[in-house]
Amino acid sequence: MNLSKENMGLYVSLCLVALLLGFIFSDALLSMAHYWEREEYSHGYLIPVISFWFIWSNRAVVNQYLDNGSWFGVVIVSLGLIVGLMGELASLYVVTQYAFLLILYGLSLSMLGGRGAKFLWFPLAYLFFMIPLPNFLYNNLSSQLQLISSQIGVVVIRLFDISVFLQGNVIDLGVYKLQVVEACSGLRYLFPLTSFGFLCAYFFRAKLWMRAVVFLTTLPITVVMNSLRIGLIGILVEYWGIEQAEGFLHDFEGWVIFMGCLGVLFTEMWLMVKFFMPGKKFSEVFIVDAEISAEHGELGKDKGVTGNNTIFGLSKPYIVSCALLVVVLPLSIMLGDREDVEPSRKRFSSFPLKMGEWKGVDVGMAQEFIDALKFDDYIVGNYFKNKDRIPVNFYVAYYASQRKGASAHSPKSCMPGDGWRIGDFTQKKIGSLVTAKGEPLIVNRTVISKGNNRQLVYYWFQQRGRIITNEYLVKFYLFWDALTQKRTDGALVRLVLSLPEGSDELEADKKMADFLNIVFPELEKYVPS
Repeated sequence: MNLSKENMGLYVSLCLVALLLGFIFSDALLSMAHYWEREEYSHGYLIPVISFWFIWSNRAVVNQYLDNGSWFGVVIVSLGLIVGLMGELASLYVVTQYAFLLILYGLSLSMLGGRGAKFLWFPLAYLFFMIPLPNFLYNNLSSQLQLISSQIGVVVIRLFDISVFLQGNVIDLGVYKLQVVEACSGLRYLFPLTSFGFLCAYFFRAKLWMRAVVFLTTLPITVVMNSLRIGLIGILVEYWGIEQAEGFLHDFEGWVIFMGCLGVLFTEMWLMVKFFMPGKKFSEVFIVDAEISAEHGELGKDKGVTGNNTIFGLSKPYIVSCALLVVVLPLSIMLGDREDVEPSRKRFSSFPLKMGEWKGVDVGMAQEFIDALKFDDYIVGNYFKNKDRIPVNFYVAYYASQRKGASAHSPKSCMPGDGWRIGDFTQKKIGSLVTAKGEPLIVNRTVISKGNNRQLVYYWFQQRGRIITNEYLVKFYLFWDALTQKRTDGALVRLVLSLPEGSDELEADKKMADFLNIVFPELEKYVPS
């Protein structure tokens, strides 16, 4: 793509496309940039810059395919616009962000055709690393990494003959308790390291399986190195005091560990060259060069495509794709920002503490948990029946909107973080109780244990009249209802009953069912259908 009058139409069209995409996807792109302010996504600013560098470095190659446009690219652009508009209607930015990437691929295909677009596969695929994970996947991944890192970290501490006790993600050193919170899960290393590993795999001129290993091992490298960091903090606290786990030193250790992750990644590539590529030097195999080399394929035109496929030097499919963006722009503007409909409901501050033979005590929640869970309303109460000394703990977290990162946290992910082991996990139908849609009430049931303590747990997601037990199905209905009803409100409902040693689980189930027969009909006023 040389600067010439012949290519002026291309430059004008690219500027037009950039403006159109900027307007159509403005909310989604701004939301994505907002996530980049968080430490685990701070590398996001570099992703589009690196991608653009790859494309610009290969402009001469791309220039040879400007009359190879494929009509299949128009189909991809159309599909991306449909998905993007659905995401806009539902106000779910992650859907719109992936639609944005789909359209970029469609545009490259409509401009360059299949043979030309394949030369841009890497910079386009690399853009996926700039999109933040959906919130529910982020929470689940974070919870699992916290547990794994805590367990390995404790092993490291014990290697130094230090007495330590692990309870979930809390490491008890006696004089101090280290809590492996979300910030210490390793995601601050994992996201930038995976994007860097993908980049290294591209520059690594080796066999495909070796490149795949480089990328895939970024996860175990992150877990192991983060666990070593947690173990190191525990050792330093044991010998030099609790200030070793706080302030500048704590943050500095994070940078050191990340640089260590990069060192392990390069060492891994060096070892593969040494053992599997004899006679080669690492500098001959790892080449930082964005320009396409012969190994990436041969240049040439698609079969059956001629110069008649262009107008003003631009392929006809590409012109049609640009026209589609122009048509969709006013529709996107008309949609604007769709605010969620918030149905009328009672606040949990008025939830009855006396229902039939059941009497409750509001026990509240610590502010640090309220800040972390980000709900709009909640209740935590212990309900006793007559003179029974073992209460049913009743917890409901209500969210008026779940489209901007705040959503119900699954107990299945949170309970292990508190040190509880999950036993048999089943679904249970509760007597003759039915939902607002006339369906039977079915809840998740499990018995959890921590040492000698056991608890019976029921929970479900109550979302716009539906009772849902599957966390992933919750996300599907969240999208569908946002699209069709402009609603993303909903709640997590959880009941917990302690099981003293020797207690009968069947009797505990009867007690939970008895409480549900009283409390479930009352919930409709606080969690509207």
